[in-house]
Amino acid sequence: MFTLQQIKAAHAKVKTGADFPQYVQEIKELGLLYYEFFVTDGAIIYHGENGYQVDAPPIYAPQEIAPQASVDALEHTIAIHQQGQTDFLTFCKQAAQAGVARWIVDTVEMMCSYVTSDGGILVEEPIPAVE
Repeated sequence: MFTLQQIKAAHAKVKTGADFPQYVQEIKELGLLYYEFFVTDGAIIYHGENGYQVDAPPIYAPQEIAPQASVDALEHTIAIHQQGQTDFLTFCKQAAQAGVARWIVDTVEMMCSYVTSDGGILVEEPIPAVE
C-alpha cells in the first residue's frame, strides 16, 4: 500500500497543471484508486483497495467556498492552470471562488470531478494519458 510520504514525493514533481497527468499516473502505480481534495483548507483523503485510506492534513488557512457555483468561471480556472499560468494555491483560491468544495481524482477512470458543497458535479475533466 502507498504512504503519505510516497504521495508527497510524487506531488513534489508537479510544478504546474501541465504536470498533473504524470502525477496521477505515478500515484496510480502506487495503488491509489482515488483521492478527495477539500478546497476549504487543502486536506486530502487518499483511497486504496479494501478501504485503505491515508489522510493528509490541511495545507493552507481555511477559505470560504462561494455559495453560487459557476461552471464558466471553473472552466476558465482549469484552462489557465493547465496551461501553467497559475500556481496550485491560486488554482485552489479560484476554484473556491467558482463554488468548488472538493475535487475527486479517480485514477481508475482517469477523471477529475469538481464538486459543489451540496454534492453536485460542476465539471468532469478527463485526465490525459501519459505517453
